[in-house]
Amino acid sequence: MKKILSGILMLSLLAGLGCQSKNKERPAANEMTGTITISGAWALYPMAVKWAEEFQKIHPRIKIDVAAGGAGKGMADAMAGVADIGAVSRDLYPAEIEKGALGIPVVEDAVVPTISEGNPVLEDLLRTGATREIFVGIWVTGQVKSWSEVVGRGGRHPIQVYTRSDACGAAETWAKYLGKKQDDLLGVGVYGDPGVAEAIKRDELGIGFNNINYAYDPTTKGPVAGIRVLPIDLNGNGHIDTNEDFYKSRDEVVKAIASGEYPSPPARDLYFVSRGKPEKKVVVEFIKWALTEGQRYVAETGYVNLSEEKLKEGLRKLEE
Repeated sequence: MKKILSGILMLSLLAGLGCQSKNKERPAANEMTGTITISGAWALYPMAVKWAEEFQKIHPRIKIDVAAGGAGKGMADAMAGVADIGAVSRDLYPAEIEKGALGIPVVEDAVVPTISEGNPVLEDLLRTGATREIFVGIWVTGQVKSWSEVVGRGGRHPIQVYTRSDACGAAETWAKYLGKKQDDLLGVGVYGDPGVAEAIKRDELGIGFNNINYAYDPTTKGPVAGIRVLPIDLNGNGHIDTNEDFYKSRDEVVKAIASGEYPSPPARDLYFVSRGKPEKKVVVEFIKWALTEGQRYVAETGYVNLSEEKLKEGLRKLEE
């Protein structure tokens, strides 16, 4: 009799363990599941990766894939339904909105002009900076051809100009600052933010432009090794004043963007874009989280938080 009872108890225990195992395999009734794909701007890539990591900690049964390839690719992928979210680092064009593109600003950052740490007149450049007119002469008219023309003295070291080869928000934003469009910019086309940064490192006479998260080291928060940010002489007086000298660290630049001391453009909003309101609930919930709880990770990732008004407007778009 004892053996029979022991057998029954053992079977009951095993059955209970089996049920527990099955319950672990099944998601809770209120636990979100699904996949989210994000494609697009290099500018937004570090932020999107951070948000994906943190959101997946809260919702481990959601898989988020993030890929960079430029704002143009992000917009195209979102509109074609290839990606749930397109990461776009420029304002949406009216034609894109007419076709159903829904853009929701999520953070702010900026594009900065970058030069090599080995530039032969580096100290002069850091002291004098360069005016918008100088940048127009470099990237638009091509009339400024040597570094001596920028600093007003020294040998005639030629300027090697770099731009982006991919359709991207960084180039479009920098061109807008110069009164033009990306296609109007002169220079050797290089793919992606990392590509431009690498080209500048290797060319002591080079000048390019990068999103701040590719110009500054995420660990030290100082300029990436081999690169310096060329200060913008905002008032055109021939030297960088104290209120213009905020390029030594990523934190200083971010603070200048937030306060409006760094001009817009090249400071700009970055967007999550979808073809109409996202149909997948997990996508809607992810964007809502990025606009609310996810904002706590913005500053530490090297971006600027949007105003409460813009965040609320983004949330309203998802509710309509």
